[in-house]
Amino acid sequence: MPAYRYEALDADGKTRKGIVEADTARAARGLLRGQQLVPLSVEPVASAEAEAPGRAAWWSPRVFTPTTLAIWTRQLAGLVSAGLPLERALSALAEEAEDERTRALAAALRAEVHAGASFAAALARHPRAFPEVYRAVVAAGEQSGQLGGVLERLADDLEQRQALRAKLLGAALYPAIVTVIALLIVVFLVTYVVPQVAGVFAGTKKALPFLTVAMLALSSAVRQYGWIALGVLVLIAVGGRLALGNPVFRERFDAAWLRAPVVGRLSRGYNAARFASTLALLSAAGVPILRALQAAAETLSNRAMRQDALDALVRVREGAPLASALGQKQRFPSLLAMFARLGEQTGQLPQMLGRAATQLSAEVQRRAVALATVLEPLLIVTMGAVVMLIVLAVLLPIIQLNQLVR
Repeated sequence: MPAYRYEALDADGKTRKGIVEADTARAARGLLRGQQLVPLSVEPVASAEAEAPGRAAWWSPRVFTPTTLAIWTRQLAGLVSAGLPLERALSALAEEAEDERTRALAAALRAEVHAGASFAAALARHPRAFPEVYRAVVAAGEQSGQLGGVLERLADDLEQRQALRAKLLGAALYPAIVTVIALLIVVFLVTYVVPQVAGVFAGTKKALPFLTVAMLALSSAVRQYGWIALGVLVLIAVGGRLALGNPVFRERFDAAWLRAPVVGRLSRGYNAARFASTLALLSAAGVPILRALQAAAETLSNRAMRQDALDALVRVREGAPLASALGQKQRFPSLLAMFARLGEQTGQLPQMLGRAATQLSAEVQRRAVALATVLEPLLIVTMGAVVMLIVLAVLLPIIQLNQLVR
Protein backbone atom coordinates (compact mmCIF):
# COMPACT_ATOMS: atom_id res chain seq x y z
CA MET A 1 0.00 0.00 0.00
CA PRO A 2 1.47 3.41 -0.93
CA ALA A 3 2.52 5.81 1.79
CA TYR A 4 1.70 9.51 1.91
CA ARG A 5 3.27 12.32 3.85
CA TYR A 6 0.67 14.68 5.23
CA GLU A 7 0.34 18.01 7.00
CA ALA A 8 -2.97 18.63 8.74
CA LEU A 9 -4.71 20.67 11.42
CA ASP A 10 -6.22 19.04 14.50
CA ALA A 11 -9.27 20.17 16.48
CA ASP A 12 -7.15 22.66 18.45
CA GLY A 13 -5.78 24.27 15.30
CA LYS A 14 -2.30 22.81 15.76
CA THR A 15 -0.31 21.56 12.78
CA ARG A 16 0.43 17.84 12.70
CA LYS A 17 2.74 16.03 10.30
CA GLY A 18 3.24 12.36 9.66
CA ILE A 19 2.92 9.37 7.35
CA VAL A 20 -0.31 7.59 6.45
CA GLU A 21 -0.82 4.54 4.26
CA ALA A 22 -3.67 4.46 1.76
CA ASP A 23 -4.44 3.26 -1.76
CA THR A 24 -4.78 6.79 -3.14
CA ALA A 25 -4.26 10.36 -2.05
CA ARG A 26 -8.03 10.77 -1.84
CA ALA A 27 -8.26 7.76 0.48
CA ALA A 28 -5.46 9.22 2.60
CA ARG A 29 -7.41 12.47 3.00
CA GLY A 30 -10.45 10.43 4.00
CA LEU A 31 -8.45 8.63 6.67
CA LEU A 32 -7.22 11.95 8.03
CA ARG A 33 -10.72 13.38 8.18
CA GLY A 34 -11.81 10.22 9.99
CA GLN A 35 -9.19 11.10 12.63
CA GLN A 36 -10.72 14.58 13.05
CA LEU A 37 -7.88 16.18 11.09
CA VAL A 38 -8.13 18.79 8.34
CA PRO A 39 -5.60 17.83 5.63
CA LEU A 40 -3.52 20.71 4.28
CA SER A 41 -1.22 18.71 2.01
CA VAL A 42 -0.93 15.05 1.08
CA GLU A 43 1.84 13.80 -1.21
CA PRO A 44 3.30 10.37 -1.98
CA VAL A 45 6.40 9.65 0.07
CA ALA A 46 8.22 7.90 -2.77
CA SER A 47 7.63 10.80 -5.14
CA ALA A 48 8.74 13.36 -2.62
CA GLU A 49 11.95 11.45 -2.03
CA ALA A 50 12.69 11.06 -5.73
CA GLU A 51 11.79 14.59 -6.83
CA ALA A 52 14.90 16.36 -5.59
CA PRO A 53 17.76 13.99 -4.87
CA GLY A 54 20.21 16.56 -6.12
CA ARG A 55 18.88 19.31 -3.90
CA ALA A 56 18.94 17.05 -0.86
CA ALA A 57 22.56 16.24 -1.49
CA TRP A 58 23.51 19.89 -1.00
CA TRP A 59 21.71 20.94 2.14
CA SER A 60 19.72 18.09 3.64
CA PRO A 61 21.38 15.97 6.34
CA ARG A 62 21.66 12.25 5.74
CA VAL A 63 18.87 10.08 7.05
CA PHE A 64 21.31 7.60 8.61
CA THR A 65 24.58 8.01 10.41
CA PRO A 66 26.90 4.98 10.28
CA THR A 67 25.63 3.95 13.72
CA THR A 68 21.93 4.34 12.93
CA LEU A 69 22.34 2.53 9.60
CA ALA A 70 23.90 -0.44 11.42
CA ILE A 71 21.05 -0.45 13.96
CA TRP A 72 18.38 -0.16 11.25
CA THR A 73 19.97 -2.99 9.27
CA ARG A 74 20.16 -5.19 12.37
CA GLN A 75 16.47 -4.58 13.09
CA LEU A 76 15.47 -5.35 9.51
CA ALA A 77 17.66 -8.47 9.48
CA GLY A 78 16.04 -9.72 12.66
CA LEU A 79 12.52 -9.26 11.29
CA VAL A 80 13.28 -10.87 7.92
CA SER A 81 15.21 -13.77 9.50
CA ALA A 82 12.23 -14.40 11.79
CA GLY A 83 10.10 -15.11 8.72
CA LEU A 84 8.32 -11.78 8.43
CA PRO A 85 7.72 -10.72 4.80
CA LEU A 86 9.90 -7.83 3.68
CA GLU A 87 6.93 -5.53 3.14
CA ARG A 88 5.61 -6.12 6.65
CA ALA A 89 9.12 -5.75 8.10
CA LEU A 90 9.52 -2.35 6.45
CA SER A 91 6.07 -1.36 7.67
CA ALA A 92 7.01 -2.32 11.23
CA LEU A 93 10.23 -0.27 11.01
CA ALA A 94 8.25 2.70 9.70
CA GLU A 95 5.81 2.47 12.60
CA GLU A 96 8.51 2.12 15.25
CA ALA A 97 10.85 4.82 13.88
CA GLU A 98 11.23 7.81 16.20
CA ASP A 99 12.76 10.10 13.58
CA GLU A 100 10.36 11.44 10.94
CA ARG A 101 12.89 11.17 8.12
CA THR A 102 13.62 7.54 9.00
CA ARG A 103 9.89 6.85 9.13
CA ALA A 104 9.40 8.49 5.74
CA LEU A 105 12.27 6.55 4.20
CA ALA A 106 11.00 3.19 5.50
CA ALA A 107 7.51 4.01 4.26
CA ALA A 108 8.89 4.96 0.85
CA LEU A 109 10.82 1.69 0.62
CA ARG A 110 7.70 -0.24 1.58
CA ALA A 111 5.65 1.57 -1.05
CA GLU A 112 8.19 0.78 -3.76
CA VAL A 113 8.40 -2.89 -2.75
CA HIS A 114 4.61 -3.06 -2.67
CA ALA A 115 4.52 -1.63 -6.19
CA GLY A 116 6.63 -4.56 -7.42
CA ALA A 117 10.17 -3.23 -7.26
CA SER A 118 12.94 -5.35 -5.81
CA PHE A 119 14.38 -4.27 -2.49
CA ALA A 120 17.73 -3.44 -4.10
CA ALA A 121 15.98 -1.30 -6.71
CA ALA A 122 14.07 0.49 -3.95
CA LEU A 123 17.32 1.15 -2.09
CA ALA A 124 18.91 2.47 -5.29
CA ARG A 125 16.37 5.31 -5.31
CA HIS A 126 17.98 6.57 -2.10
CA PRO A 127 21.75 6.52 -2.79
CA ARG A 128 22.56 9.01 -0.02
CA ALA A 129 21.10 6.70 2.61
CA PHE A 130 22.37 3.39 1.23
CA PRO A 131 25.87 3.19 -0.32
CA GLU A 132 26.67 1.10 -3.36
CA VAL A 133 28.17 -1.76 -1.37
CA TYR A 134 25.02 -1.98 0.73
CA ARG A 135 22.82 -2.17 -2.35
CA ALA A 136 25.06 -4.76 -4.04
CA VAL A 137 24.93 -7.06 -1.00
CA VAL A 138 21.14 -6.76 -0.78
CA ALA A 139 20.77 -7.49 -4.50
CA ALA A 140 22.91 -10.61 -4.14
CA GLY A 141 20.86 -11.71 -1.13
CA GLU A 142 17.63 -11.31 -3.06
CA GLN A 143 18.96 -13.27 -6.02
CA SER A 144 20.13 -16.12 -3.79
CA GLY A 145 16.91 -16.17 -1.76
CA GLN A 146 18.84 -15.68 1.49
CA LEU A 147 18.06 -12.04 2.20
CA GLY A 148 17.77 -12.57 5.95
CA GLY A 149 21.19 -14.18 6.32
CA VAL A 150 22.81 -11.64 4.02
CA LEU A 151 21.30 -8.77 6.02
CA GLU A 152 22.66 -10.35 9.21
CA ARG A 153 26.19 -10.45 7.74
CA LEU A 154 25.77 -6.91 6.46
CA ALA A 155 24.75 -5.73 9.93
CA ASP A 156 27.76 -7.52 11.44
CA ASP A 157 30.07 -5.79 8.97
CA LEU A 158 28.57 -2.35 9.63
CA GLU A 159 28.86 -2.84 13.39
CA GLN A 160 32.48 -3.99 13.14
CA ARG A 161 33.39 -0.98 11.01
CA GLN A 162 31.68 1.37 13.40
CA ALA A 163 33.45 -0.24 16.36
CA LEU A 164 36.83 0.20 14.65
CA ARG A 165 36.03 3.82 13.79
CA ALA A 166 34.90 4.49 17.37
CA LYS A 167 38.09 3.00 18.84
CA LEU A 168 40.28 5.06 16.53
CA LEU A 169 38.31 8.19 17.38
CA GLY A 170 38.52 7.42 21.08
CA ALA A 171 42.28 6.97 20.84
CA ALA A 172 42.69 10.34 19.12
CA LEU A 173 40.12 12.30 21.13
CA TYR A 174 42.02 12.70 24.41
CA PRO A 175 45.28 13.93 22.83
CA ALA A 176 43.28 16.35 20.68
CA ILE A 177 41.43 17.78 23.70
CA VAL A 178 44.65 18.14 25.67
CA THR A 179 46.32 19.91 22.75
CA VAL A 180 43.46 22.38 22.28
CA ILE A 181 43.25 23.20 26.00
CA ALA A 182 47.03 23.63 26.21
CA LEU A 183 47.04 26.05 23.29
CA LEU A 184 44.21 28.10 24.82
CA ILE A 185 45.99 28.31 28.17
CA VAL A 186 49.29 29.33 26.58
CA VAL A 187 47.63 31.98 24.42
CA PHE A 188 45.82 33.39 27.48
CA LEU A 189 48.99 33.53 29.54
CA VAL A 190 51.06 35.06 26.77
CA THR A 191 48.52 37.65 25.64
CA TYR A 192 47.08 38.69 29.03
CA VAL A 193 49.17 37.63 32.04
CA VAL A 194 52.64 38.42 30.70
CA PRO A 195 51.73 41.99 29.57
CA GLN A 196 50.28 42.71 33.03
CA VAL A 197 53.60 41.74 34.60
CA ALA A 198 55.46 43.89 32.12
CA GLY A 199 53.38 46.89 33.18
CA VAL A 200 54.28 46.34 36.84
CA PHE A 201 58.03 46.32 36.22
CA ALA A 202 58.10 48.98 33.52
CA GLY A 203 59.11 51.75 35.98
CA THR A 204 61.79 49.88 37.86
CA LYS A 205 64.53 50.83 35.33
CA LYS A 206 66.19 47.51 36.03
CA ALA A 207 67.21 45.05 33.36
CA LEU A 208 64.73 42.22 33.20
CA PRO A 209 65.87 38.58 33.01
CA PHE A 210 66.43 37.18 29.55
CA LEU A 211 63.53 34.72 29.85
CA THR A 212 61.17 37.56 30.74
CA VAL A 213 62.40 39.72 27.87
CA ALA A 214 61.95 36.83 25.43
CA MET A 215 58.45 36.15 26.75
CA LEU A 216 57.52 39.83 26.44
CA ALA A 217 58.74 39.84 22.85
CA LEU A 218 56.69 36.74 22.12
CA SER A 219 53.66 38.28 23.80
CA SER A 220 53.99 41.45 21.74
CA ALA A 221 54.33 39.46 18.51
CA VAL A 222 51.26 37.36 19.32
CA ARG A 223 49.15 40.43 20.16
CA GLN A 224 50.24 42.35 17.07
CA TYR A 225 50.35 39.59 14.48
CA GLY A 226 48.20 36.87 16.01
CA TRP A 227 45.13 37.56 13.88
CA ILE A 228 47.26 37.82 10.76
CA ALA A 229 48.88 34.46 11.52
CA LEU A 230 45.43 32.96 12.17
CA GLY A 231 44.18 34.33 8.84
CA VAL A 232 47.19 32.86 7.05
CA LEU A 233 46.51 29.47 8.63
CA VAL A 234 42.87 29.64 7.55
CA LEU A 235 43.91 30.52 3.99
CA ILE A 236 46.37 27.63 3.96
CA ALA A 237 43.65 25.27 5.21
CA VAL A 238 41.15 26.49 2.61
CA GLY A 239 43.76 26.29 -0.15
CA GLY A 240 44.72 22.79 0.90
CA ARG A 241 41.08 21.76 0.91
CA LEU A 242 40.59 23.12 -2.60
CA ALA A 243 43.81 21.48 -3.80
CA LEU A 244 42.62 18.11 -2.47
CA GLY A 245 39.64 18.46 -4.78
CA ASN A 246 42.02 17.93 -7.70
CA PRO A 247 42.21 14.15 -8.35
CA VAL A 248 45.88 14.17 -9.38
CA PHE A 249 46.99 16.23 -6.37
CA ARG A 250 44.79 14.16 -4.04
CA GLU A 251 46.33 10.90 -5.24
CA ARG A 252 49.86 12.26 -4.78
CA PHE A 253 49.00 13.62 -1.34
CA ASP A 254 47.48 10.30 -0.25
CA ALA A 255 50.53 8.43 -1.56
CA ALA A 256 52.80 10.72 0.47
CA TRP A 257 50.53 10.29 3.49
CA LEU A 258 51.04 6.52 3.33
CA ARG A 259 54.80 7.09 3.57
CA ALA A 260 54.48 9.10 6.80
CA PRO A 261 56.28 7.40 9.72
CA VAL A 262 53.39 6.58 12.07
CA VAL A 263 50.07 7.73 10.65
CA GLY A 264 50.95 6.24 7.27
CA ARG A 265 50.92 2.70 8.64
CA LEU A 266 47.68 3.38 10.48
CA SER A 267 46.05 4.71 7.31
CA ARG A 268 47.28 1.78 5.24
CA GLY A 269 46.06 -0.76 7.78
CA TYR A 270 42.66 0.92 8.18
CA ASN A 271 42.04 1.11 4.42
CA ALA A 272 43.28 -2.44 3.85
CA ALA A 273 40.99 -3.75 6.61
CA ARG A 274 38.03 -1.92 5.10
CA PHE A 275 38.86 -3.23 1.62
CA ALA A 276 39.21 -6.83 2.81
CA SER A 277 36.03 -6.64 4.88
CA THR A 278 33.99 -5.28 1.97
CA LEU A 279 35.43 -7.80 -0.47
CA ALA A 280 34.71 -10.66 1.94
CA LEU A 281 31.14 -9.48 2.47
CA LEU A 282 30.40 -9.13 -1.23
CA SER A 283 32.01 -12.40 -2.28
CA ALA A 284 30.22 -14.27 0.52
CA ALA A 285 26.92 -12.84 -0.72
CA GLY A 286 27.61 -14.19 -4.20
CA VAL A 287 28.57 -10.95 -5.95
CA PRO A 288 30.89 -11.63 -8.94
CA ILE A 289 34.53 -10.97 -8.09
CA LEU A 290 34.97 -8.17 -10.64
CA ARG A 291 31.96 -6.28 -9.37
CA ALA A 292 33.02 -6.95 -5.78
CA LEU A 293 36.49 -5.56 -6.46
CA GLN A 294 35.00 -2.45 -8.06
CA ALA A 295 32.69 -1.81 -5.12
CA ALA A 296 35.40 -2.56 -2.55
CA ALA A 297 37.80 -0.16 -4.27
CA GLU A 298 35.23 2.64 -4.03
CA THR A 299 35.12 2.28 -0.23
CA LEU A 300 38.82 3.22 0.10
CA SER A 301 39.26 6.78 1.33
CA ASN A 302 42.93 6.81 0.30
CA ARG A 303 43.00 7.58 -3.43
CA ALA A 304 46.43 5.99 -3.99
CA MET A 305 45.25 2.68 -2.54
CA ARG A 306 42.01 3.00 -4.50
CA GLN A 307 43.99 3.33 -7.72
CA ASP A 308 46.02 0.25 -6.77
CA ALA A 309 42.78 -1.66 -6.17
CA LEU A 310 41.46 -0.60 -9.57
CA ASP A 311 44.74 -1.70 -11.17
CA ALA A 312 44.34 -5.06 -9.45
CA LEU A 313 40.82 -5.22 -10.88
CA VAL A 314 42.22 -4.80 -14.39
CA ARG A 315 44.70 -7.63 -13.82
CA VAL A 316 41.98 -9.93 -12.45
CA ARG A 317 39.82 -9.13 -15.48
CA GLU A 318 42.75 -10.18 -17.67
CA GLY A 319 42.91 -13.55 -15.90
CA ALA A 320 45.41 -13.04 -13.07
CA PRO A 321 44.61 -14.52 -9.62
CA LEU A 322 43.42 -12.06 -6.99
CA ALA A 323 46.38 -12.82 -4.71
CA SER A 324 48.86 -12.13 -7.51
CA ALA A 325 47.13 -8.90 -8.47
CA LEU A 326 47.14 -7.63 -4.87
CA GLY A 327 50.66 -8.89 -4.17
CA GLN A 328 52.12 -6.66 -6.89
CA LYS A 329 50.79 -3.56 -5.11
CA GLN A 330 53.19 -2.55 -2.37
CA ARG A 331 50.68 -0.28 -0.66
CA PHE A 332 48.50 -3.21 0.38
CA PRO A 333 49.87 -5.24 3.32
CA SER A 334 51.39 -8.58 2.35
CA LEU A 335 49.04 -10.21 4.87
CA LEU A 336 46.09 -9.45 2.58
CA ALA A 337 47.71 -11.11 -0.46
CA MET A 338 48.71 -14.12 1.65
CA PHE A 339 45.18 -14.72 2.92
CA ALA A 340 43.79 -14.18 -0.57
CA ARG A 341 46.16 -16.84 -1.91
CA LEU A 342 45.12 -19.27 0.82
CA GLY A 343 41.47 -18.57 0.07
CA GLU A 344 41.93 -19.22 -3.64
CA GLN A 345 43.82 -22.44 -2.98
CA THR A 346 41.25 -23.79 -0.50
CA GLY A 347 38.14 -22.42 -2.18
CA GLN A 348 37.28 -20.36 0.91
CA LEU A 349 38.08 -16.86 -0.32
CA PRO A 350 35.33 -15.02 1.64
CA GLN A 351 36.34 -16.65 4.92
CA MET A 352 40.03 -15.96 4.41
CA LEU A 353 39.39 -12.34 3.43
CA GLY A 354 37.27 -12.00 6.54
CA ARG A 355 40.13 -13.30 8.69
CA ALA A 356 42.52 -10.89 7.00
CA ALA A 357 40.14 -8.01 7.75
CA THR A 358 39.91 -9.09 11.39
CA GLN A 359 43.69 -9.28 11.82
CA LEU A 360 44.26 -5.96 10.06
CA SER A 361 41.60 -4.27 12.20
CA ALA A 362 43.15 -5.67 15.38
CA GLU A 363 46.57 -4.44 14.29
CA VAL A 364 45.24 -0.95 13.56
CA GLN A 365 43.55 -0.81 16.96
CA ARG A 366 46.72 -1.96 18.71
CA ARG A 367 48.85 0.66 16.97
CA ALA A 368 46.31 3.41 17.63
CA VAL A 369 46.11 2.59 21.34
CA ALA A 370 49.90 2.40 21.60
CA LEU A 371 50.25 5.78 19.88
CA ALA A 372 47.67 7.36 22.17
CA THR A 373 49.40 5.83 25.21
CA VAL A 374 52.65 7.53 24.22
CA LEU A 375 51.09 10.84 23.20
CA GLU A 376 49.04 11.39 26.35
CA PRO A 377 51.93 11.75 28.84
CA LEU A 378 54.09 13.45 26.22
CA LEU A 379 51.48 16.14 25.67
CA ILE A 380 50.99 16.63 29.42
CA VAL A 381 54.73 16.98 30.01
CA THR A 382 55.05 19.41 27.09
CA MET A 383 52.16 21.49 28.36
CA GLY A 384 53.65 21.55 31.86
CA ALA A 385 57.06 22.64 30.52
CA VAL A 386 55.57 25.51 28.50
CA VAL A 387 53.48 26.72 31.45
CA MET A 388 56.51 26.44 33.71
CA LEU A 389 58.54 28.68 31.37
CA ILE A 390 55.79 31.29 31.37
CA VAL A 391 55.51 31.17 35.16
CA LEU A 392 59.29 31.51 35.49
CA ALA A 393 59.23 34.49 33.15
CA VAL A 394 56.74 36.12 35.53
CA LEU A 395 58.42 35.10 38.80
CA LEU A 396 62.05 35.91 37.94
CA PRO A 397 61.54 39.73 37.98
CA ILE A 398 59.71 39.42 41.30
CA ILE A 399 62.57 37.41 42.79
CA GLN A 400 65.07 39.90 41.41
CA LEU A 401 63.18 42.86 42.89
CA ASN A 402 62.92 41.08 46.25
CA GLN A 403 66.69 40.64 46.34
CA LEU A 404 67.22 44.35 45.59
CA VAL A 405 64.92 45.33 48.44
CA ARG A 406 66.94 43.21 50.85
